Amino acid sequence: MELNDANLQTLTEFLRKTLDPDPTVRRPAEKFLESVEGNQNYPLFLLTLLEKCQDNVIRVCAAVTFKNYIKRNWRIVEDEPNKVSDPDRTAIKANIINLMLSSPEQIQKQLSDAISIIGREDFPQKWPDLLTEMVTRFRSGDFHIINGVLRTAHSLFKRYRHEFKSNELWSEIKLVLDTFALPLTELFKATIELCQTHATDINALKVLFSSLTLISKLFYSLNFQDLPEFFEDNMETWMTNFHGLLTLDNKLLQTDDEEEAGLLELLKSQICDNAALYAQKYDEEFQPYLPRFVTAIWNLLVSTGQEVKYDLLVSNAIQFLASVCERPHYKHLFEDQNTLTSICEKVIVPNMEFRSADEEAFEDNSEEYIRRDLEGSDIDTRRRAACDLVRGLCKFFEGPVTAIFSGYVNSMLGEYAKNPGENWKHKDAAIYLVTSLASKAQTQKHGITQANELVNLNEFFVNHILSDLKSSNVNEFPVLKADAIKYVMIFRSQLPKEQLLQAVPLLISHLQAESTVEHTYAAHALERLFTMRGSSNTTLITPAEMAPFTEQLLNNLFKALALPGSAENEYIMKAIMRSFSLLQEAIVPYIPTLIGQLTHKLLLVSKNPSKPHFNHYLFESLCLSVRITCKANPTTVSSFEEALFPVFTEILQNDVQEFLPYVFQVMSLLLEIHSNSIPSSYMALFPHLLQPVLWERTGNIPPLVRLLQAYLQKGGASIAGSAADKIPGLLGVFQKLIASKANDHQGFYLLNSIIEDMPPESITQYRKQIFILLFQRLQSSKTTKFIKKLFICRTLMFGMVLEKIIIPEVQKVSGPVEKKICAVGITKVLTECPAMMDTEYTKLWTPLLQALIGLFELPEDDSIPDDEHFIDIEDAPGYQTAFSQLAFAGKKEHDPIGDAVGNPKILLAQSLHKLSTACPGRVPSMLSTSLNAEALQFLQGYLQAATVQLV
Repeated sequence: MELNDANLQTLTEFLRKTLDPDPTVRRPAEKFLESVEGNQNYPLFLLTLLEKCQDNVIRVCAAVTFKNYIKRNWRIVEDEPNKVSDPDRTAIKANIINLMLSSPEQIQKQLSDAISIIGREDFPQKWPDLLTEMVTRFRSGDFHIINGVLRTAHSLFKRYRHEFKSNELWSEIKLVLDTFALPLTELFKATIELCQTHATDINALKVLFSSLTLISKLFYSLNFQDLPEFFEDNMETWMTNFHGLLTLDNKLLQTDDEEEAGLLELLKSQICDNAALYAQKYDEEFQPYLPRFVTAIWNLLVSTGQEVKYDLLVSNAIQFLASVCERPHYKHLFEDQNTLTSICEKVIVPNMEFRSADEEAFEDNSEEYIRRDLEGSDIDTRRRAACDLVRGLCKFFEGPVTAIFSGYVNSMLGEYAKNPGENWKHKDAAIYLVTSLASKAQTQKHGITQANELVNLNEFFVNHILSDLKSSNVNEFPVLKADAIKYVMIFRSQLPKEQLLQAVPLLISHLQAESTVEHTYAAHALERLFTMRGSSNTTLITPAEMAPFTEQLLNNLFKALALPGSAENEYIMKAIMRSFSLLQEAIVPYIPTLIGQLTHKLLLVSKNPSKPHFNHYLFESLCLSVRITCKANPTTVSSFEEALFPVFTEILQNDVQEFLPYVFQVMSLLLEIHSNSIPSSYMALFPHLLQPVLWERTGNIPPLVRLLQAYLQKGGASIAGSAADKIPGLLGVFQKLIASKANDHQGFYLLNSIIEDMPPESITQYRKQIFILLFQRLQSSKTTKFIKKLFICRTLMFGMVLEKIIIPEVQKVSGPVEKKICAVGITKVLTECPAMMDTEYTKLWTPLLQALIGLFELPEDDSIPDDEHFIDIEDAPGYQTAFSQLAFAGKKEHDPIGDAVGNPKILLAQSLHKLSTACPGRVPSMLSTSLNAEALQFLQGYLQAATVQLV
């Protein structure tokens, strides 16, 4: 693409169309941009537009498109073409810093993200001057430019907070510290001085406090992995100024907005995080500063209001206290009974109250409320922080804290009893207090796994929870109903089974509640209960125990999907999936009705897939319907195909990328259920499955390979007969897969099926080419995974392969079926290949036998060379539909040898006996001269077990 005005104009028009709400206009424009993004100069067009276009909407659109382009294409993936040309890479890196710093803030943020994506791949080796170029801009004195640099540095360095320790990471952080730490500290001091100089200038303060917040975030990132020597030496500067900022109260920076956190709150929140980091990880060095931070943060907590804008600040401040109180070093600060009472009364109880803002979120923003509240995901809420503080205090002071809170709980429940209609929030706080007090350890899978023995959970359930669950009006006091459901859900591992069984029909009735939170919690609670395991590793709640409620359960779950706000509720769909899985054949009578509802839902969501979890559980439910029904009656597979194929056809025709991997998996499941033939509807699709465009998307590869395997398994001969012209296409797919480190194992799966299921004569002419491809790949890129799969590919084996690959590497083969295939193959080479006894290969006979006995007896060699790393399919650069394995579309592991060989050790013994009778004296002589004593001992054991001997 040539950089000229005509092309710029064309690109502008297509960018404008991508913003059109009409999908018939938007999608073709998106497809066009996708088709041209591989052209040289494309990213430079976008940069030109975002710099020079007069239309601000197009500038922002170009910036977002550029960032997403970089995200998708910048990473260079081994075995794949470079998606950004080298001249474009050079030009982007030469211009992007200046462009970012001179752009308006909205565009600056997008370019800053793009720089951090490029930096993640290229810094420091391929972009050594990035930091120095950024640091020099600190001297500009222009805080628009300085904040651009700080924002970029923040998005570049924040990954240090979650990266695993490694020498490479240490050396990068050291380079960053050497270049960045001193200028950052100088900027920090200068910015604080400017804040004092401009203390009465609101516009200047806004910019300066934005800088201080970014500087504080950078401090956190640079100190997260370890305490750098520079920051230890300069701790006085940083901590004194942090403390000063915590206690600062500038009236000009206070906002009237009750919802949105102001600059002062955001800065103080980050400082609380920084103090908590030091208190947790560097307590010895931080000790001199700790008391003044505890005092400052305590004062902050008792003087800050209940408004939503302070939520992040209050939760971070409480998290600081929580991290301090559970460290043995600081235990003495909390030992006094008055201190504990004061913390409970002034910090914990007020922050557990259900505020009007929480009530609004419960009613009007249920999705966000659920996300924050369900099972430990509400990290940044006041309640979660208060709960963590209770847990921290209980570590050393469980008795006194439980006693103090018991008084509060009884008092709150007493207030509720006086006037439930008015005082229901008291009971809500009481339940939350009991929950936080009782919870010592928790997991997503089991709920609370360790409880405070001083809290009687069963008694509280019977006296205070059951009444809300049993209430005939499911729509009355929805918050208390949701609390009661959540109590059952999180204490499910602590409550006795009879109480859980008592709760099940009550939870089913709550699926009809109008409140989105309430019916979502009911669905989630049922789903969690259905996953619980009993003593014999079967489900705790059995299908027989569910029999009286099955119809109501299924009815209410599907009706709940029709409630306002829950059309794509992932918790309800997951509960449907789990109910099918638990009930098994009990759902068969309902499937004819339910499959219609599921396919209708699939058709609707395929128009605009937006909820990946919902979609996944929807496909899982479809798979379960097919599996369970066809297990009872395989002929019903055709009725499923009638219901599903029209929707699948529409998904394939509209190229709904998110759904294609799922469709291929369900089709594999359906085809595998057929007896040994391929219906014509599948054969019509077969040529389309070989189209290269489908194989370009990494998410399609595993399910497409499985689908092709199903075709070959059910009709390898008919494909060889009626679609012989497609065999080169099939082998072309194999060639593409085998060349990729990420997908070579999929290539072997396909090759194994071709060899096993197609008539040998149909592939004879291609055999030489297959070997050339395998050995070219072995020569150019030998990896452990490739070698493991090469063993399992049952083809001709000869000298070079034996000596260079099989004998030294067979120990790496893993998995019972794979080991069995290798053992049978090696046994046949040893005992049925004349060349092994009378040619130059004879010297390899004993080492090969030794390697086979090692495969049987030695632990698997799972070592992988240091320089060998595989690209994770899920970690493909940019956005591509990832492959999500459907658990209930699972394929049984195929054993091509099957029952023909029960025990490969016995087969070896019998085969050696047969060989020795054909060549008397040869085999014992070779064994006695070359096989080591330990291997010989194992072999004697095999011969005894097979009741044969060598002659």
